[in-house]
Amino acid sequence: MDPADQVERLSKRSRDLFGQDYGFALGYNEHISQRIKFSSKLRNEYLAATESLPPHIEAKLPPPSRFSRRDDTARNDINPILNELLPPPPPPGTLSDTSTSTAVAIRHGAGSAGDRTPQEAQAQMQLTVQRQQSQFGDGSSRALAERRTNVTQVRPEWHAPWKLMRVISGHLGWVRSVCVEPDNQWFATGAGDRTIKIWDLASGTLKLTLTGHIMTVRGLAVSPRHPYLFSCGEDKMVKCWDLEQNKVIRHYHGHLSGVYSLDLHPNLDVLVTAGRDAVARVWDMRTRMPVHVLSGHKATISSVKCQEADPQVITGSMDTQVRLWDLAAGKTQTVLTHHKKSVRALTMHPTEFTFASGSADNIKQWKFPEGAFMQNFEPAHNAIVNTLSTNSDGVMFSGGDNGSMAFFDWKSGHKFQETEATAVPGSLDAENGIFASTFDHTGLRLITCEADKSIKIWREDPEATPETHPGIEWKPRIGRQRY
Repeated sequence: MDPADQVERLSKRSRDLFGQDYGFALGYNEHISQRIKFSSKLRNEYLAATESLPPHIEAKLPPPSRFSRRDDTARNDINPILNELLPPPPPPGTLSDTSTSTAVAIRHGAGSAGDRTPQEAQAQMQLTVQRQQSQFGDGSSRALAERRTNVTQVRPEWHAPWKLMRVISGHLGWVRSVCVEPDNQWFATGAGDRTIKIWDLASGTLKLTLTGHIMTVRGLAVSPRHPYLFSCGEDKMVKCWDLEQNKVIRHYHGHLSGVYSLDLHPNLDVLVTAGRDAVARVWDMRTRMPVHVLSGHKATISSVKCQEADPQVITGSMDTQVRLWDLAAGKTQTVLTHHKKSVRALTMHPTEFTFASGSADNIKQWKFPEGAFMQNFEPAHNAIVNTLSTNSDGVMFSGGDNGSMAFFDWKSGHKFQETEATAVPGSLDAENGIFASTFDHTGLRLITCEADKSIKIWREDPEATPETHPGIEWKPRIGRQRY
């Protein structure tokens, strides 16, 4: 059978089954259909505002005329359903008590403008203005949204450029963590060779090597009140080292996967660790008991910081969120979702009540305690930011996964220096990444841990002046920055 005949036969059978009057013409009227469609939309969207349209829609309508009035008789003849769908027009000369615009109010009273005298129209207009003045109280014109003034931009302070001072070698793997002890005499580093090495800060000589982890050491912290060194690693272990005996005295068990970051509370005997299991765990330093499990992140927590005042714990995660935690309640206080990429680094200013978060999209500055956004650090550091560090002089360092380094002025957010770390001789060019960094307690030395298995110490150029080293040119931003 021909396909066309088969289709016609099947369509005829369908009509026989489901359409008894298929041979008759349908009583379809396009004009009535469009009117019903429009009236249905009108009812659904503006049923609550039957007296007037919103001001922004009313302003777009053409000026009223005596020929634009709706004819209710004609409407009833077209379709009686429209009586229920379309609201009846207001009677001529009536005004809406809730109108906030002179144009809207005049629009209500213009239904019979052709039948009124100019004196009546002027009186109607004066009545509208009086109603507005009684509503606002002072008679002043009010906008729906007041225009906010632009934020005054702070001119950046000049900082001397930073240059390489010393290169320290000794680790056999990527150097992933660093911390400086409170007396500023030595610093410790942890690496992929599963060891923790303690170095003299002044001379850079090796003082001690601690072994005990079975995988990469990812976090280090020295207690300011006890002779303890805390370490965490990808082996799910959190260890407490007694620096008087140089051995492990406590283990903190509970993480389900690698532990990537830890920090000590400045006042309480509390330790906070976080890692791949997407939770931050709060431990009692002495009893080894878990105090809280701070859950809420949906991906790896890459950085955690503690401070004295609320919020006492801050975490940055691979789920692009930064969370501020209420330590007493063990719950989230604020969630910051401004970043679009993974947040790998956090840093807090030593003296100000502010902090910064680093991601591949940009570096953002925030204000405690509510977590209010302050500014972006610009020009942006176009790299995957692995580490951030800040000193008391208002210099923030940013280290990238590709070995790029950026130095910013904290107050203005301006990047005044950009350089790149050079891999040590004998290593591959691909091993040119910065994983961790910290300033010493004077703020005059910067320690970076890199992928070429080296530790580099940087300092400011003592011979630099604003004339000889002006740095990257500062250009004021045009307009207002929102987020």
